[in-house]
Amino acid sequence: MALLQRNRPPVPPPPSQPVADRAPDELAAGVAAPLRRDLEQLLGANRVLHRVSDLIAYASDASPYRRFPRAVVEARDADDVAKVLRFGRERDIPVTFRAGGTSLNGQGQSDGILVDVRKNFGGVAVEDDGAQARVKPGTILGHANRVLAPHGRKLGPDPASTDTCTVGGVVANNSGGMRCGVTKDSYSTVRELTFVLPSGTKIDSGAPGAAERFAAAEPELVAGLEAIRDEIRADAELADRIRRKFAIKNTTGYRLCAFLDADEPLEIFRRLLVGSEGTLAFVSEVVFETVPQPPATTTAWIHFPGIDEAIAPVGDLVASGATAVELMVAPALITAAWNMVGAPQEWKELPPESAVLLVEFGGADEGELAAQVLRAEAILGSHEIIRPIDFTREPEAVELAWRVREGLHGLIGRVRPEGTALIVEDVCVPPERIAEGAKDLQALLGQHGFLPGVAGHASAGNLHFMLTPDFAKQEDLDRYEAFMGGLVELIVEKYDGSLKAEHGTGVNMAPYVEREWGEKATELMWRLKRLADPDGVLSPDVLLSRDPGVHLRDLKTTPAIEDWGGATTCVECGFCEPVCPSRNLTTTPRQRIVLRREMARQPEGSPVQRALLAEYDYDALETCATDGSCQIACPLGIDTGRMVKELRVAQHGERAEKWALAAAKRWKAVEKASRVGLKIGGPLARRTKRGKGLPGPAAWGGGDDPRQAHLANGSMLSAWRGSSPPPGAAGVYIPSCTNRIFGGNPIEALVAVSERAGSPVWVPDDVDGSCCGLPWSSKGFADAQAFKANEMVERLWKWSGEGALPVVIDAASCTGAIADPADGVLSEENAERLGKLEIVDSVAWALRLLPELELSGKVDSAAVHPTCATRRLGLTHPLRVLANALAEEVYVPPSATCCGFAGDRGISHPELTASATRPQAEELAGRHFDAHLSSNRTCEIAMTRATGESYESVVCLLERLSR
Repeated sequence: MALLQRNRPPVPPPPSQPVADRAPDELAAGVAAPLRRDLEQLLGANRVLHRVSDLIAYASDASPYRRFPRAVVEARDADDVAKVLRFGRERDIPVTFRAGGTSLNGQGQSDGILVDVRKNFGGVAVEDDGAQARVKPGTILGHANRVLAPHGRKLGPDPASTDTCTVGGVVANNSGGMRCGVTKDSYSTVRELTFVLPSGTKIDSGAPGAAERFAAAEPELVAGLEAIRDEIRADAELADRIRRKFAIKNTTGYRLCAFLDADEPLEIFRRLLVGSEGTLAFVSEVVFETVPQPPATTTAWIHFPGIDEAIAPVGDLVASGATAVELMVAPALITAAWNMVGAPQEWKELPPESAVLLVEFGGADEGELAAQVLRAEAILGSHEIIRPIDFTREPEAVELAWRVREGLHGLIGRVRPEGTALIVEDVCVPPERIAEGAKDLQALLGQHGFLPGVAGHASAGNLHFMLTPDFAKQEDLDRYEAFMGGLVELIVEKYDGSLKAEHGTGVNMAPYVEREWGEKATELMWRLKRLADPDGVLSPDVLLSRDPGVHLRDLKTTPAIEDWGGATTCVECGFCEPVCPSRNLTTTPRQRIVLRREMARQPEGSPVQRALLAEYDYDALETCATDGSCQIACPLGIDTGRMVKELRVAQHGERAEKWALAAAKRWKAVEKASRVGLKIGGPLARRTKRGKGLPGPAAWGGGDDPRQAHLANGSMLSAWRGSSPPPGAAGVYIPSCTNRIFGGNPIEALVAVSERAGSPVWVPDDVDGSCCGLPWSSKGFADAQAFKANEMVERLWKWSGEGALPVVIDAASCTGAIADPADGVLSEENAERLGKLEIVDSVAWALRLLPELELSGKVDSAAVHPTCATRRLGLTHPLRVLANALAEEVYVPPSATCCGFAGDRGISHPELTASATRPQAEELAGRHFDAHLSSNRTCEIAMTRATGESYESVVCLLERLSR
C-alpha cells in the first residue's frame, strides 16, 4: 500500500478568504538570509527553524494574538539561551521564550526571536522520596505528576491545562487551578531556581555560595533590589496594600510581595521570577516542594436555587476539608447536557437562574472519605438544595465531573459562531463577595453581547468567563474594547480585585497594570524590569507596557477551513500537542490547522500560500499518524487525523483510487506476498525520505523468541480452525491481518488460553484476506476502505452466526476500526448488522478468561505500552489490571503515547516512529524488566525497535503463566 503514496498531486488549498492580517508576501522566503546565517553560526544549522511554515506555525498560541517571529530557534541548554540573549541585546532584537504554547494572553509570542524551550528542556528528578522534585521547564506538568504518583505526591499548581502546559510556563505565569489556592501555587511551593539573566549570568539559587556569586556578577541589580525592598518596607500603606492584594489570587504585574517575604537579594529575585512571564530572566530548572496526592477522592454536584445560595456554604465546606469547590451557573450545565458526551441529561431541565457547586474531598482511605462526606452533608443540610446530593467514588463518574468542569473551554469553542475567536479571561474578587461579583460580571457580559456564563474557584473568589468576538469585524473589536474597559472599572473600582487571577498579565492586561496597582507600585515594577533587563530585550509589552493600545493589535482572525474532523472549530489551545507522534519531528495537530488557516487567509496563488502548500505535504500529511490521540486530548473533540485523511483523499487521482480498490479486492494475495516479503526483507527494507534501511525479519517478530516455544507446533490453532464453529465454541476469533502476516505466538496464545479457560474460540478457515479497512482509511482511499469494511461486517455476520457468538479481535486498532467505522462507510444493512455484533478486544477477552485460569505465578516486573487505540477504546485501565495479574511490578512510562507506527507508516516513515518513541525509550533505558507488553503487533514492533527489548502481546505472557 505504501507504493500508492508516490507521485501524488499537490495538496489542494482551502477556500481562499484574503484578510488584512494575512502573512506578508516577503515572509514566503522564511527567515531573512543575514539573520539566518548569523543564528546558524551561533547555534548550528539544525537549531534554526527558518521556513515560512515554521514562522507561521509558531505565530499562534492559545491567546487571541498572532505575531510572526523573525526566527525560531530550538535551544539545547541554558548556554544556548545565554547566546541568544547576548545576540538579541547586540542586535536590538527582542527575545521571547515559548514552551507549551498554552498561555492565554500573548506571553509566548514575539516579532523578534522566539526560543522553543520545550523540546530539549524536559526531565524530572524525584528527591527526598518525592518530597521535592527537580524539574526542567519544558516538562509537561501532568508528566511530572505521573512521575511523582508512585510516591503519593504531586506538584501544587493544577491548571485545567495540566496535561498540556509546561512547568516553565506554570512558574512564569504562577498558574493556579482548582485546588491550589494561594498556598500551593508556584510562588508558595518553589524552593530553588536556576536562571539565566539577559546579561548572560547563570545562577543556581540553591547552590552553596549562590548569593555571593549573584552579588559579584550583578552588583547593580542587587543594589537595586535592596533599594526597592527598603522603599517598600518604609511605606507602611504600600506594604499593607501589597499584602492585601496577594492575599487573593493575583497575577497582575510583578510579585511585589517578594520584597516583604524575603530579605536577601537573591531570594527576593528568585521569588520575583515566579509570575514574571519571561520578562526578567530565563528559568532553566525548578525545585518544587511537592504536596500530598490523596489516594481516594469523592465528588458531588450540589444544585442551588441561585448564586447567592450556592456561595453561602462555601466557607464551611472548605473549612471541613474540601479540596475543591467549583462554582458553575445553570446555562453552562444546560449547554453541556446538550453538547457534551456523558453529561447528565437531567441538566436540560435545570432552572436557568440556578447554580451549582462541584465539591471534591480527598482522603487517605474510604473511612476518611466517609467521615468527610458526613460532615459535608451536615453542612449542606441547613441550606436550600434543589436536587438530591450524591457523592460518588466511582473513578469514571469522578473523571466525568472534572471533564465537564474543565471542558467548558471546549464546549463554548464548539458552539461559538463561525469565525469568532475564543478568549478565556479570569478575575478575582474577595472570596466573600464572589456571589455579588459573579452577578455583576454576568450583567456586564450580557450588556456587551457576550455569553453570560461564568464559572470559578468559589473558595478563592476566582471567576472565569469566555468571550467570542470576530476580530475580522471592526464592530466586534469595538465591542471587545468597550467590554474590557467596563471590566477594568468593575474589578478595580468596585472590588479592588485582581484583573488577572491565575492566567498571567500578558499583553491584554499590560496597559491596565497601573489602573490596578497605582502609579507608585507600577513605577517600582518598571524599575525592577530595567534593573534585570536594562536593554529591554525580554518580551517587551508583556506584563508592562506604556502603549495603551498594545492589547488591541495583532488580534487574529479565525477563517473557516475544511470542517473535516471538526477542524474549523479549533481554538488553538494546544491540548493536542503532547500526545501527537510527530510533535518533535514536523508539525502538531494545532499547527496543521494553523497552517491551513493561513493558507485560507492568503489570496489564491500568493507566494506565501504556494510556499506553505509545498511544505505541507511532508510536514502535515505524510508524517501524520492519523491515530486519533488528538481527538481524545482535544476539549472540542477535534480529530485532526480525519482532516489529514480527507486531504489525502483530495490528493489521490482516479488511477490511484482504482489501484487501491484493486489491492483491497486482492488482499488475500497481498497478504501472502507480504509474508514472503517479510521473510526475505525485500520491500520492507527500502530507504525512505528521512529514514534509513529497516532492520531484518528478526526485529519484526519473524524470528523465534527464546523466551517462547511455539505452542504444540500450532496444533492448538489447527484444532480450532475450520469451516464452521465446533461444538462448545465461546467466540469467533479473527486474527488481524498484521498478526496473520507476521504469524506466530499471539494467535496461538489467544487460542490456547481460551481453551484452557473453558471458552474456546473458533478461527474461520476463510479468514485470510479479511481486513477492517484501516490501512486504506489512513491513506485516504475511501472506496477501498468502504469495500473492506463492508466485506468485514458481512463476514463477521456470517461467522458469528448473525451475532450469536462474540467476535474477538487481537489488535486494538482493528477492534476500533471495526466497532466504529466513520460515518457513511457502511451500507445501511451492514450498519444495522454491526449494531447487533459483540466486538471484543483481546485485552477485554483475556480479562474475561482470567478468573478461570490457574497461573503458575507472576514475573517480577513488566513494562507496558498502552497503544493509542487502547486509549480510544477505554482499555488502558483493563490492560493495567491484566498486567498487574501477571507481574509484581507494572511500569507504564509517564511519557507513553502513540508509537507513531500507524499501520505501515512506520515502514514508509521510520523517522516518525523513532521520534514518537524516543521519550519512552529514554525513560526505559537502563532499567530491567522481565516482560515488555502491549496489545498491537505493529506497536510492539515499534517499541522493540525503539528499546532493543522484545515487546509482545500481553496475551502471550498470560499463556506462558497459565500453562
